[in-house]
Amino acid sequence: MQTTNSQSPPNEAPASNALFQDKNFVWMLIGGITSMLGDQFTMIALPWLVLQLSNDAAQLGLALALLGVPRAVLILIGGAVVDRYSPKRVLMLSKHINTALLLILIFAILSAHIQLWMLHAIALALGISTAFSIPSGSSMLPRVVSKEHLQKANGMMLSLRQVTFFLGPIMAGGLIALIDHNKTSTSTNSTYYGIAAAFAFDCFSYAFSAWTLSRVQVRTLDANANPHKESSKKTGLLTDTIDGLRYCWNDVMLRTCFLYWSAIAFFVMGPLQIAMPLLAQHINNSASTLGLLGGTHGAGTLVGMVFASVFPRLRLGNLGRTLLLVDAIIALLFAPLGWVDSSWPAASLLFVIGLLGGFLHVAVFTWIQSRVAPNMLGRTMSVFMFIFMGIGPISAAITGYVMQHFSLSQLFGASSVLLLVIVIIAIIVTPLKQMEEAKPQQAPAGS
Repeated sequence: MQTTNSQSPPNEAPASNALFQDKNFVWMLIGGITSMLGDQFTMIALPWLVLQLSNDAAQLGLALALLGVPRAVLILIGGAVVDRYSPKRVLMLSKHINTALLLILIFAILSAHIQLWMLHAIALALGISTAFSIPSGSSMLPRVVSKEHLQKANGMMLSLRQVTFFLGPIMAGGLIALIDHNKTSTSTNSTYYGIAAAFAFDCFSYAFSAWTLSRVQVRTLDANANPHKESSKKTGLLTDTIDGLRYCWNDVMLRTCFLYWSAIAFFVMGPLQIAMPLLAQHINNSASTLGLLGGTHGAGTLVGMVFASVFPRLRLGNLGRTLLLVDAIIALLFAPLGWVDSSWPAASLLFVIGLLGGFLHVAVFTWIQSRVAPNMLGRTMSVFMFIFMGIGPISAAITGYVMQHFSLSQLFGASSVLLLVIVIIAIIVTPLKQMEEAKPQQAPAGS
């Protein structure tokens, strides 16, 4: 790979200094990290409370489905809503809704009136709200920082999000355990006090991040965006959603990338959601091994994101060739995972895979944000999110059934071969290898 760096003018501050001197970015960063940390508390507390109430894995699956399925189904419409009403307004509303939902849940727990149907209803409502908060959140940064600082800002946000994936579960589990440890042996309801405290932290995080978001001043990305937005209000959300899909399809490079990532999500990312627990079981049937594998992969992803932030122009010729090369290397690293018999070799491979994936994630995220017309950004990002949040889980469910007839080594081998085949097909029959750093485009009139 080669690094192409342009010299900054003598009076120009480094990008990181410039970002932290931008009060809008600082407010968004503080609120965003607090909210992401709080989300991890709910991701621990919600399934634990389901098990405390029912001790039934089926009920746990139902709660998680109610949380995840609406998000995947509605995220495309969520993108259309974001483009119609602005990311900040939609994100602010979702934070207020989630604050209220968690307050209701906390009251039900502390008053000892919590029942499974209430928890399922809250999970469903949170899932619906998340379908709108994700595209709005991912569309905010281009309206907060300048284009030349966008990749570094994305690197910071995504890297810190990865940090919350480490700290959040540990902190949430520690809080629940600490409070439960101090419960009185005669109280039948005190078991849930620690869970209520975990939900309370997430509730606080939503309220606090809503306050910090209120202090963020967004800027207009394009002088011609507002007329399009006004015309879109005369159409329905379904029409806006279809317009967004049509916009992505008509852009040849966007269409190529989305089809490429859809193939990877279905044939590789989905199966890996099943393969990771099976790998831990294969090594020594230990939950701690699963935690080690997930933690090292997450640590590698974090390092890759930081690397992308520090070296935003590190490329093999262009972005497309870099993308294809990195995916080919990842494919080769998958193959030996099915044959390892100890935790550290597997963890080392997953660390490198995470590092390469984290580097690509920041570059691709920035490419989409920079390329897409402002009034189409919410819908485009929602399509991007749907690929991994919608296609991946469906593929994982299919893989779970298929694994009744195949071994772990065959699964990793197949994933390795399929990813290499996808890369080779992309090189031969698509323009992906010609993918350059993005230049902003305009949406067609009336979109």
